[in-house]
Amino acid sequence: MLTAEPLLLIGIIVIIGGFLIAALIVNIIREQRLKKSGILEVDNMSGRKFEEYLQALLKAKGYKAQLTPTTGDYGADLILSTNSKKIIVQAKRYKKNVGIKAVQEIASAKSHYKADECWVITNSFFTEQARKLANSNQVKLIDRKQLMNWMLQENKGA
Repeated sequence: MLTAEPLLLIGIIVIIGGFLIAALIVNIIREQRLKKSGILEVDNMSGRKFEEYLQALLKAKGYKAQLTPTTGDYGADLILSTNSKKIIVQAKRYKKNVGIKAVQEIASAKSHYKADECWVITNSFFTEQARKLANSNQVKLIDRKQLMNWMLQENKGA
């Protein structure tokens, strides 16, 4: 007959095994989501290709989207419009987190373009300083997670 100690050990092993299996399942789902979204392809694009990709994605989401010139763009890469507003976008295809410079550039471009809103969209994430500055300057930040959600929504419709 088993005593309490071996039963406790078996219970601990079963619980740890359950956690490991759950972690493996979560990782598999995450990898499938990455592949399905297309974000891995985005990670390998040039900056200009990323801008062109965003133009197509945002058009599919219902915006009128126009690329700005590659030089002399005053900090905006895309100009979006709806019936009621004009939005300027800075696209940042980065391997590292996006810092405050991107927020500063798009915020200062807002008056030049007479825009109602300004966004920074990245395939990465934002530093805490960038988030704080964006919040105080009414700059909308779209990070990797939100971008993937948009991509998955559009891929479902395709």
